[in-house]
Amino acid sequence: PIARVSRFDRKHYFYPDLPKGYQTSQMYQPIILAGYVDVPLDDGSTTRVRIDHAHMEEDAGKLTHHDGYSLVDLNRAGTPLIEIVSQPDIHSAAEARAYAAELHKLMTYAGVTHGDLYHGNMRFDVNISIAPKGSDQLGTRAEVKNLNSFRSVEKAVEYEFARQAALLERGERVVQETRGWSDDKGIT
Repeated sequence: PIARVSRFDRKHYFYPDLPKGYQTSQMYQPIILAGYVDVPLDDGSTTRVRIDHAHMEEDAGKLTHHDGYSLVDLNRAGTPLIEIVSQPDIHSAAEARAYAAELHKLMTYAGVTHGDLYHGNMRFDVNISIAPKGSDQLGTRAEVKNLNSFRSVEKAVEYEFARQAALLERGERVVQETRGWSDDKGIT
């Protein structure tokens, strides 16, 4: 449902892609409240992904990292976006890809976005945390940001799942962090 009242808040943080030091966002009273999306899967079944909320905020700039230096592109900084926050109901890379594709279909059909993934009209951030078999307790999550294709969503989830599983199998711990995805290298 659409909230009868929503408001904007300042989310303060410093990062090179947000030079003013805060982001205008809807942290406490988002425009869209809980809902769900029924996602068709390749095997003909469907899975339900619960939506926690959706909020409007301004976009930050874009950082591009190279060997020994980073570039900041502020062309998209300040443009409005809608962020859809889902519950941890996705259990595989294939489900993540299907969910991204279904959201894309719904948002373009509704006229919310042109949906041009290549030009960044719609991007996906995925949070991955793994749990031991039989446990309901999720582990530490890592976020992979700014995925711009359904294939990238699937490949990033596959890679990050394997990376976290390997860490845990070696007795190491997963660190909560934000990571990027390299299509060229196939790594986060």
